[in-house]
Amino acid sequence: MEEGVVNEILQGPLRDVFDSKQLITDVSGSGNNWAVGHKIYGCQYRENIVEKLRKTAEHCDCLQCFFIIHSMGGGTGSGLGTFVLNLLEEEFPEVYRFVTSVYPSGEDDVITSPYNSVLAMKELNEHADCVLPIENESLFEIVNKIHQMINSGKLGSTVKQNSLVTSSAGSAKPVPEKPFDAMNNIVANLLLNLTSSARFEGSLNMDLNEISMNLVPFPRLHYLVSSLTPLYTLADVNVPSRRLDQMFSDAFSRDHQLIQADPKHSLYLACALLVRGNVQVSDLRRNIERLKPSLHFVSWNQEGWKTGLCSVPPVGHSHSLLALANNTCVKPTFIELKDRFMKLYKKKAHLHHYLQIDGMEQSCFSEAISSLSDLIEEYNELDATKGGPRIDPSRLKIAV
Repeated sequence: MEEGVVNEILQGPLRDVFDSKQLITDVSGSGNNWAVGHKIYGCQYRENIVEKLRKTAEHCDCLQCFFIIHSMGGGTGSGLGTFVLNLLEEEFPEVYRFVTSVYPSGEDDVITSPYNSVLAMKELNEHADCVLPIENESLFEIVNKIHQMINSGKLGSTVKQNSLVTSSAGSAKPVPEKPFDAMNNIVANLLLNLTSSARFEGSLNMDLNEISMNLVPFPRLHYLVSSLTPLYTLADVNVPSRRLDQMFSDAFSRDHQLIQADPKHSLYLACALLVRGNVQVSDLRRNIERLKPSLHFVSWNQEGWKTGLCSVPPVGHSHSLLALANNTCVKPTFIELKDRFMKLYKKKAHLHHYLQIDGMEQSCFSEAISSLSDLIEEYNELDATKGGPRIDPSRLKIAV
């Protein structure tokens, strides 16, 4: 919401990406307070937001879904971001709502981020169709991996001059303390791969609404763990392509996840593989069969795979893979968030900043943590079935 921040973007290299007529700003942000973003800015700018949403939607030939990209730790991203999510459900109830949520790390410099994140989680549980959680720690580790590849000399033909990862002289420079541009670039690559079927032709294209339909068997368990391979598809780095089979193996390793999780040792409800490049359906099937024995799927959905093939690869690469997994490995992220919330909430620390906002009551906090606890319990119940005997459904008996 801050005019200064938005103006800085409009004067930078990304200025042509945004339509300045669609921007909404205020003098200041929400001050790291979910209640300010949700209750004050939400109500104040509701009509303006709705008008801009309708104007954009009317220009779409085939409106498939809405994307919301927001952070969870601050006030505007968590508060106003989830307010917009609620608006979308009210104004466009039939259109799917995809949310990319960036979760704060344990060393986050926003003290109230656990409050903001848990309050936002309640809204995500109730109003989103799919949520792609991303953790800052994972993004930072990926940026470090890119930096290590540069220093080891394992690059492809070129690294662009004056890029995010090289100095003006073309030599590698240290990873900045907070390399937000590079981290945001990784999230952008996730969205580029996710929407590739809507933008390019392919032998097995996948509509965005098919993701929610096939990967979300229960309405609240709609958190999808994403992994990218190759990891280094940043616009300014040209690295050797991975072998096709190795690319599929990478997608299920913890090093390639965009959250701190290890899906191989958790339970899969369903999984989608979105491949770009010159890849055949037979390649997909062969690799799925190869990986199946090492992955734990729920007993009632052993064949829970959804696949998409887009014939146009990312620039500078022969192929790439985005894996989206509905997996119980997201549970530790939620448990850690709950623990951080309770440390503050037990002492009622900083609550007065929220309760002084009109419409904000302490019951909002108790309802939010209750919603998160219920979500964790649902994942616990699924995990309890892991390793149990596979029960085949009884066959229908026909009387003769």
